[in-house]
Amino acid sequence: MRKVGLIGGMSWVSTGMYYEWINQGVAKHCGPMVSAPLLIESLDFAELYGLTKDDEWDRAAEILVNSAKRLEAAGAEALAIAANSMHRLYDQVAEAVDVPVLHIADAVGEKMKAAGAVNAALIGTRNVMTESFYRRKLVSHGIDLLPPDMSNVDRTNEIIYEELMRGKASRNAERFFRTMITNLEQAGAKAIVLACTELDMVIDVDANVLPIFDSARIHSEAVVDWILER
Repeated sequence: MRKVGLIGGMSWVSTGMYYEWINQGVAKHCGPMVSAPLLIESLDFAELYGLTKDDEWDRAAEILVNSAKRLEAAGAEALAIAANSMHRLYDQVAEAVDVPVLHIADAVGEKMKAAGAVNAALIGTRNVMTESFYRRKLVSHGIDLLPPDMSNVDRTNEIIYEELMRGKASRNAERFFRTMITNLEQAGAKAIVLACTELDMVIDVDANVLPIFDSARIHSEAVVDWILER
Protein backbone atom coordinates (compact mmCIF):
# COMPACT_ATOMS: atom_id res chain seq x y z
CA MET A 1 0.00 0.00 0.00
CA ARG A 2 1.11 3.54 -0.75
CA LYS A 3 1.22 6.22 1.94
CA VAL A 4 -0.93 9.38 1.71
CA GLY A 5 -0.47 12.64 3.56
CA LEU A 6 -3.71 14.27 4.67
CA ILE A 7 -3.77 18.04 5.17
CA GLY A 8 -6.56 18.54 7.68
CA GLY A 9 -7.67 21.29 10.00
CA MET A 10 -10.37 23.22 8.14
CA SER A 11 -12.31 21.77 11.03
CA TRP A 12 -11.57 18.83 13.31
CA VAL A 13 -14.96 17.44 12.26
CA SER A 14 -13.86 17.22 8.63
CA THR A 15 -10.49 15.69 9.47
CA GLY A 16 -12.17 13.02 11.61
CA MET A 17 -14.60 12.13 8.83
CA TYR A 18 -11.80 11.68 6.31
CA TYR A 19 -9.85 9.47 8.71
CA GLU A 20 -12.89 7.28 9.34
CA TRP A 21 -13.97 6.95 5.70
CA ILE A 22 -10.47 6.24 4.36
CA ASN A 23 -9.87 3.55 6.96
CA GLN A 24 -13.28 2.01 6.33
CA GLY A 25 -12.50 1.89 2.62
CA VAL A 26 -9.13 0.22 3.12
CA ALA A 27 -10.62 -2.27 5.59
CA LYS A 28 -13.42 -3.10 3.14
CA HIS A 29 -10.92 -4.13 0.47
CA CYS A 30 -8.12 -5.56 2.63
CA GLY A 31 -9.78 -6.96 5.74
CA PRO A 32 -11.19 -5.59 9.01
CA MET A 33 -7.84 -5.43 10.81
CA VAL A 34 -6.06 -3.46 8.07
CA SER A 35 -5.54 0.28 8.60
CA ALA A 36 -4.77 2.96 6.02
CA PRO A 37 -1.14 4.18 5.87
CA LEU A 38 -1.84 7.87 6.54
CA LEU A 39 0.23 10.82 7.64
CA ILE A 40 -2.08 13.51 9.03
CA GLU A 41 -1.32 17.10 9.86
CA SER A 42 -4.29 18.78 11.50
CA LEU A 43 -3.83 22.54 11.08
CA ASP A 44 -5.16 25.23 13.41
CA PHE A 45 -8.68 26.01 12.19
CA ALA A 46 -8.50 29.50 13.71
CA GLU A 47 -5.84 30.44 11.14
CA LEU A 48 -7.99 29.26 8.23
CA TYR A 49 -11.39 30.55 9.28
CA GLY A 50 -13.50 33.02 7.29
CA LEU A 51 -10.86 34.07 4.77
CA THR A 52 -11.93 36.96 2.52
CA LYS A 53 -8.97 39.23 1.75
CA ASP A 54 -6.11 38.43 -0.61
CA ASP A 55 -3.48 38.74 2.10
CA GLU A 56 -5.44 36.30 4.27
CA TRP A 57 -5.52 33.77 1.43
CA ASP A 58 -1.80 34.34 0.84
CA ARG A 59 -1.13 33.49 4.47
CA ALA A 60 -3.36 30.41 4.20
CA ALA A 61 -1.44 29.31 1.11
CA GLU A 62 1.81 29.59 3.05
CA ILE A 63 0.35 27.44 5.85
CA LEU A 64 -0.87 24.73 3.47
CA VAL A 65 2.32 24.72 1.40
CA ASN A 66 4.46 24.30 4.51
CA SER A 67 2.21 21.48 5.68
CA ALA A 68 2.46 19.76 2.30
CA LYS A 69 6.25 19.99 2.37
CA ARG A 70 6.42 18.52 5.87
CA LEU A 71 4.17 15.61 4.88
CA GLU A 72 6.22 14.94 1.77
CA ALA A 73 9.43 15.02 3.79
CA ALA A 74 7.88 12.57 6.26
CA GLY A 75 7.30 10.04 3.49
CA ALA A 76 3.92 10.80 1.94
CA GLU A 77 3.73 9.52 -1.64
CA ALA A 78 0.64 11.60 -2.43
CA LEU A 79 -1.33 14.33 -0.69
CA ALA A 80 -4.98 15.20 -0.16
CA ILE A 81 -6.43 18.46 1.16
CA ALA A 82 -9.31 17.52 3.47
CA ALA A 83 -11.43 20.60 2.74
CA ASN A 84 -13.32 21.74 -0.35
CA SER A 85 -12.79 25.45 0.20
CA MET A 86 -9.03 25.09 0.65
CA HIS A 87 -8.82 23.75 -2.90
CA ARG A 88 -8.78 27.42 -3.87
CA LEU A 89 -5.08 27.03 -3.01
CA TYR A 90 -4.60 23.73 -4.82
CA ASP A 91 -2.25 25.07 -7.49
CA GLN A 92 0.13 26.63 -4.94
CA VAL A 93 0.25 23.38 -2.95
CA ALA A 94 0.69 21.15 -6.01
CA GLU A 95 3.52 23.32 -7.36
CA ALA A 96 5.39 23.20 -4.02
CA VAL A 97 5.78 19.41 -3.83
CA ASP A 98 6.99 16.59 -6.07
CA VAL A 99 4.21 14.13 -5.21
CA PRO A 100 0.69 14.12 -6.69
CA VAL A 101 -2.06 16.07 -4.92
CA LEU A 102 -5.46 14.41 -5.35
CA HIS A 103 -7.99 17.11 -6.30
CA ILE A 104 -11.42 16.73 -4.72
CA ALA A 105 -13.36 18.23 -7.64
CA ASP A 106 -11.60 15.96 -10.15
CA ALA A 107 -12.73 12.95 -8.11
CA VAL A 108 -16.30 14.30 -7.97
CA GLY A 109 -16.39 15.18 -11.67
CA GLU A 110 -15.18 11.73 -12.69
CA LYS A 111 -17.75 10.06 -10.43
CA MET A 112 -20.59 12.21 -11.79
CA LYS A 113 -19.58 11.69 -15.39
CA ALA A 114 -19.47 7.92 -14.87
CA ALA A 115 -22.97 8.08 -13.34
CA GLY A 116 -24.33 10.16 -16.21
CA ALA A 117 -25.11 13.12 -13.94
CA VAL A 118 -24.39 16.22 -16.02
CA ASN A 119 -26.76 18.87 -14.64
CA ALA A 120 -26.21 19.70 -10.98
CA ALA A 121 -26.34 22.27 -8.20
CA LEU A 122 -23.43 22.94 -5.89
CA ILE A 123 -23.81 23.34 -2.11
CA GLY A 124 -20.87 24.46 0.02
CA THR A 125 -19.23 27.46 1.62
CA ARG A 126 -19.57 30.86 -0.02
CA ASN A 127 -16.28 30.70 -1.91
CA VAL A 128 -16.97 27.19 -3.23
CA MET A 129 -20.46 28.14 -4.44
CA THR A 130 -19.61 31.48 -6.00
CA GLU A 131 -15.95 31.44 -7.13
CA SER A 132 -14.62 29.74 -10.25
CA PHE A 133 -11.86 27.52 -8.80
CA TYR A 134 -14.21 24.65 -7.91
CA ARG A 135 -16.91 25.16 -10.50
CA ARG A 136 -14.51 25.16 -13.47
CA LYS A 137 -13.09 21.80 -12.39
CA LEU A 138 -16.53 20.21 -12.49
CA VAL A 139 -17.33 21.92 -15.79
CA SER A 140 -14.10 20.46 -17.24
CA HIS A 141 -15.61 17.02 -16.63
CA GLY A 142 -18.74 17.92 -18.60
CA ILE A 143 -20.92 18.91 -15.64
CA ASP A 144 -23.39 21.77 -16.12
CA LEU A 145 -23.96 23.75 -12.91
CA LEU A 146 -26.89 25.90 -11.90
CA PRO A 147 -25.90 29.47 -10.93
CA PRO A 148 -25.80 30.05 -7.16
CA ASP A 149 -28.83 31.59 -5.41
CA MET A 150 -27.26 34.20 -3.13
CA SER A 151 -30.01 33.85 -0.49
CA ASN A 152 -29.10 30.17 -0.20
CA VAL A 153 -25.37 30.98 -0.25
CA ASP A 154 -25.53 33.28 2.76
CA ARG A 155 -27.63 30.96 4.92
CA THR A 156 -25.60 27.90 3.92
CA ASN A 157 -22.34 29.66 4.77
CA GLU A 158 -23.75 30.67 8.16
CA ILE A 159 -24.85 27.13 9.02
CA ILE A 160 -21.50 25.64 7.98
CA TYR A 161 -19.36 28.04 9.99
CA GLU A 162 -21.59 28.68 13.00
CA GLU A 163 -22.92 25.14 13.49
CA LEU A 164 -21.43 22.29 11.51
CA MET A 165 -17.76 23.18 11.86
CA ARG A 166 -18.35 23.29 15.61
CA GLY A 167 -19.80 19.78 15.58
CA LYS A 168 -23.44 20.87 15.86
CA ALA A 169 -26.24 19.50 13.67
CA SER A 170 -29.62 21.18 14.23
CA ARG A 171 -33.08 20.21 13.02
CA ASN A 172 -33.45 23.72 11.58
CA ALA A 173 -30.40 23.11 9.40
CA GLU A 174 -31.79 19.76 8.23
CA ARG A 175 -35.09 21.41 7.29
CA PHE A 176 -33.36 24.26 5.50
CA PHE A 177 -31.33 21.94 3.29
CA ARG A 178 -34.28 19.64 2.62
CA THR A 179 -36.27 22.64 1.34
CA MET A 180 -33.27 23.98 -0.54
CA ILE A 181 -32.73 20.72 -2.40
CA THR A 182 -36.44 20.50 -3.30
CA ASN A 183 -36.27 24.05 -4.68
CA LEU A 184 -33.12 23.25 -6.65
CA GLU A 185 -34.90 20.29 -8.25
CA GLN A 186 -37.74 22.60 -9.26
CA ALA A 187 -35.13 24.97 -10.73
CA GLY A 188 -33.84 22.21 -13.00
CA ALA A 189 -31.08 20.45 -11.05
CA LYS A 190 -30.80 16.71 -11.68
CA ALA A 191 -28.17 16.10 -8.99
CA ILE A 192 -26.60 17.78 -5.96
CA VAL A 193 -22.90 18.13 -5.14
CA LEU A 194 -22.21 18.39 -1.41
CA ALA A 195 -19.04 20.47 -1.59
CA CYS A 196 -18.47 20.75 2.14
CA THR A 197 -17.47 17.78 4.28
CA GLU A 198 -19.61 18.76 7.27
CA LEU A 199 -22.84 18.91 5.23
CA ASP A 200 -22.95 15.14 5.63
CA MET A 201 -24.10 15.84 9.20
CA VAL A 202 -27.42 17.38 8.10
CA ILE A 203 -28.07 16.05 4.58
CA ASP A 204 -28.93 12.37 4.17
CA VAL A 205 -27.35 11.33 0.88
CA ASP A 206 -29.75 8.37 0.60
CA ALA A 207 -33.03 10.13 1.46
CA ASN A 208 -33.42 13.07 -0.90
CA VAL A 209 -35.39 13.83 -4.04
CA LEU A 210 -32.18 14.07 -6.10
CA PRO A 211 -28.99 11.99 -6.36
CA ILE A 212 -26.42 13.36 -3.91
CA PHE A 213 -22.70 13.34 -4.71
CA ASP A 214 -20.90 13.75 -1.39
CA SER A 215 -17.53 15.28 -2.30
CA ALA A 216 -15.66 14.27 0.86
CA ARG A 217 -16.79 10.64 0.65
CA ILE A 218 -15.88 10.55 -3.04
CA HIS A 219 -12.52 12.17 -2.30
CA SER A 220 -11.91 9.60 0.43
CA GLU A 221 -12.71 6.81 -2.04
CA ALA A 222 -10.16 8.31 -4.45
CA VAL A 223 -7.57 8.30 -1.66
CA VAL A 224 -8.35 4.65 -0.94
CA ASP A 225 -8.00 3.77 -4.63
CA TRP A 226 -4.63 5.52 -4.74
CA ILE A 227 -3.41 3.80 -1.57
CA LEU A 228 -4.37 0.42 -2.98
CA GLU A 229 -3.17 1.27 -6.52
CA ARG A 230 -6.62 0.43 -7.89
